[in-house]
Amino acid sequence: MTRVIRLRRGLDINLAGRAEKTIVALKPDGTFALRPDSFEGIKPKVLVKEGDKVKAGEALFINKAYPNVKFSSPVSGTVSLVERGDRRKLLSVRIEADKEQEFIDFGVKDIATLSGEQVVENLLEAGLFGYINQLPYAISTNPETKPKAIFVSALRDMPLAGDFEFELQGQKKDFQTGLTALSRIAKTYLGIGSEQNITVAGNDVEVVKFSGKCPAGNVGVQVNHIDPVNKGEVVWTVDPTAVIFFGRLFNTGKVDLRRTVALAGSEVTSPHYTEMLVGQNIDTLLNGAYDSTKSVRIIMGNPLTGKPVAQNCSEEPHHTRFLGAHTSEITIIPEGDKADEFAGWIMPRLGQFSVSRSYFSWLLGRKKEYKLDARIKGGERHIIMSGEYDSVLPMDIYGEYLIKAIITGDIDKQEQLGIYEVSPEDFALAEFVDSSKLELQRIVREGLDVLRKENE
Repeated sequence: MTRVIRLRRGLDINLAGRAEKTIVALKPDGTFALRPDSFEGIKPKVLVKEGDKVKAGEALFINKAYPNVKFSSPVSGTVSLVERGDRRKLLSVRIEADKEQEFIDFGVKDIATLSGEQVVENLLEAGLFGYINQLPYAISTNPETKPKAIFVSALRDMPLAGDFEFELQGQKKDFQTGLTALSRIAKTYLGIGSEQNITVAGNDVEVVKFSGKCPAGNVGVQVNHIDPVNKGEVVWTVDPTAVIFFGRLFNTGKVDLRRTVALAGSEVTSPHYTEMLVGQNIDTLLNGAYDSTKSVRIIMGNPLTGKPVAQNCSEEPHHTRFLGAHTSEITIIPEGDKADEFAGWIMPRLGQFSVSRSYFSWLLGRKKEYKLDARIKGGERHIIMSGEYDSVLPMDIYGEYLIKAIITGDIDKQEQLGIYEVSPEDFALAEFVDSSKLELQRIVREGLDVLRKENE
């Protein structure tokens, strides 16, 4: 029988512009780029140079700290640019794709006959192992870690997030193979929503249902309720689409990085899904998708945890305009810089979302869709110990005290308060409701990075 875990804390933000469950074909422009910043915590060392010919599945760069962790090309073609930034930091490796794609053949594998070590070796050889993350530190893991468990969350419940259950259609065999492969390495848990109908064959993977509001789908929240991370322990976390990548590798012998991406948001003319390759230029998706005369916020990811992309591609480094390795949606919302609200806060604001019932919009019920913009609506101020974080953080930690410990650099206190269990995305909702307007996700990321350096 499937275990059910009910969460009482959290917050659902019902934004307008959710993607319709239809797939619209998209013709790529032929330019692709693999970005090291898609893989948190790695130190990349490039293996190719401009003009080199590569096949799909061939390594473009490695993790300098663990050279056997390679990152493979999503397409075959010619390396057109090795893009570097300040202090020669590798920003991306850009490829002009061939018309006829060539793949490295890693060989079809019978997953039932493989050991955990052989699964890891195959993922390393194909350049897919780097898609596995770990707690603590919320970084791309390395093969020297020995996880006590592996966690996959198939529940995406952030605002406007892509629906994995829709993405899974037609790919259940690869997903099952990927899960079975992970279960050869360590005990594997699949977290799903209480309303999702995702089944797994056999007893290799334990399915756990989560009932509750966002962020029930955060893998860190699920780890906290299933098997918390203590100091000295490591668990691996895997994006469900990466599980499909793994399954395709074992079933076909090829690296196939196709993923279903949602184009969503209140400014999108026709929200929909499309198939894209990791590293594909998103301008092919954005072209004609919204009114370019308006000031909008384009986000690589969902509005709470995604990264902004400039509306005008000439205003930023070009590498940011290629699909990230873990990106399941691209969202477009109003920027809000030209908002003109008559009488300001005095008005009842029926169209504005409020956690504290400051606006009368709460009278309209939970199903109302809100067209929110990107404004912060307030300036940064002293942290207020009001219990705001706890109301939307369904984890057994004291969020406000942990943030204070990170800000003050008190490592002992951070460890006592559970920093090994969290990732920046766990604080996305807390950042949304925070009356102090602190960048909590950035603070947590910096705290984790400092802690990792101290423990190395």
